[in-house]
Amino acid sequence: MQAQRARETRRHGGHRYRSDLPRRTAYDVLAAVADREAYANLLLPRLLADRGITGRDAALTTELAYGTLRGRGTYDAVLAACSDRPLDKLDPPVLQVLRLGAHQLLATRVGDHAAVATSVDLAKDTVGPRASGYVNAVLRRVATRDLGQWLPIVAPAADADPDGYLAVRHSYPRWIVAAYRDALGSSLKDGGPRIAELEAALAAGNERPRVTLAVRPGSAGEGSTRERDEVMPEGAEPTRWSPYGFTLSGGDPAGLVASDLAAVQDEASQLAAIMLSRAGVIRSSDGRPQPPAWLDMCAGPGGKARMLGGLAGLAGARLVAAEVHPHRAALVAAALGGARGPAAQAHRPAVLIADGRHAPWRDGGFDRVLVDVPCTGLGALRRRPEARWRKSLADIPGLGELQRALLRSALAAVRPGGVVGYVTCSPLLAETSDIVRGIAGEAGDVEILDAPALLPGVPDLPAPADPRFAQFWPHRHGTDAIFVALLRRLA
Repeated sequence: MQAQRARETRRHGGHRYRSDLPRRTAYDVLAAVADREAYANLLLPRLLADRGITGRDAALTTELAYGTLRGRGTYDAVLAACSDRPLDKLDPPVLQVLRLGAHQLLATRVGDHAAVATSVDLAKDTVGPRASGYVNAVLRRVATRDLGQWLPIVAPAADADPDGYLAVRHSYPRWIVAAYRDALGSSLKDGGPRIAELEAALAAGNERPRVTLAVRPGSAGEGSTRERDEVMPEGAEPTRWSPYGFTLSGGDPAGLVASDLAAVQDEASQLAAIMLSRAGVIRSSDGRPQPPAWLDMCAGPGGKARMLGGLAGLAGARLVAAEVHPHRAALVAAALGGARGPAAQAHRPAVLIADGRHAPWRDGGFDRVLVDVPCTGLGALRRRPEARWRKSLADIPGLGELQRALLRSALAAVRPGGVVGYVTCSPLLAETSDIVRGIAGEAGDVEILDAPALLPGVPDLPAPADPRFAQFWPHRHGTDAIFVALLRRLA
């Protein structure tokens, strides 16, 4: 029945399709990610809405698009073994159709016949009849084994080439496997539990996260759960450590977001802002506080700024949020615009379009500075699975230069005694501890604070490279792999 339904000619947007709308939409997402570097998590919801795809069809579309992006490395290894042509010589649309078919055959409950037949129809839609026979032949070979039977054939032996095996088994580029291993402080020679944790970290990056939201800190005080309890819908669960967050077990967060009662924000992202707000600021020698002002230097699209703005208001401070890109600055302004209550009115945030490396503010003007630097984004692979295929080792040096420049500027912006929070959504040492320790040593007037001590209830938080740094992990904390370092500028 499913295959018959998929083969029916369908009309959508003036076009006739042989393939069904969920598979065609998943294909369109894959093609946009590959051809114009679109972001799947931004494009897919828009396509679902534009095409009126809801319910089970929306769930199928999401699984096909995200699952294929996550499993691409594994599927390519299997497809290469089943194809008489090198994959890099195939027309890109053909390769995307094959990957979608492989995902259905190797990782879903879709029947073999339906997976092959719908892929053939999709090939006819996207490439034409000339490719359908080839797609049919390759996917029929894929269907002869399940994933567990294919892995010993297509992956290197785990004992001879552990990184190569893990790269194929969990669908990562080899360089990311090595970078994760270094970040976890494990060595291939250590074996045993450390390698097991590396595999757990890679596997967690392929799991679909639950939707986590955060309310804006308000008049109830730092750490109070009152705002959250008033907003959290029935069936939602409070986050483990953030007093402002909750996760949805089902349902759509659109209503809460549209009403500005909550915003989608990972728990580790919430905690990064909370840690900076808790870091003690040393006052001037005469005991008088400086004019309270906080800075979010790279504020777009506004999630941490929204949280930090509420915390700043509770501390009697005003937040200045800077973003270099005008369209992202508009998102920041929207995120900060819904603040309510006396504290918010008295300390209304300001949004600037500005490059943090060439600051329009005076040096030493802020008590706290958050610098959430641009990075590879490899800590958020659960939500942005295509990032692993979009980034490469060649990107690291350029990003490192930008990260160092922004951290230098942040340290210049904070007054003596104030604190800078350096945050990345990446666990890679080249973007985290290497950057911070290098700049701290270069500056000379900087003290690295014990960040994990500000969240005593969170286990396994100190980073192996330096226990003063905090490193969240999906497999340990159920969050994105966010890194936090706190630096105090000395007098």
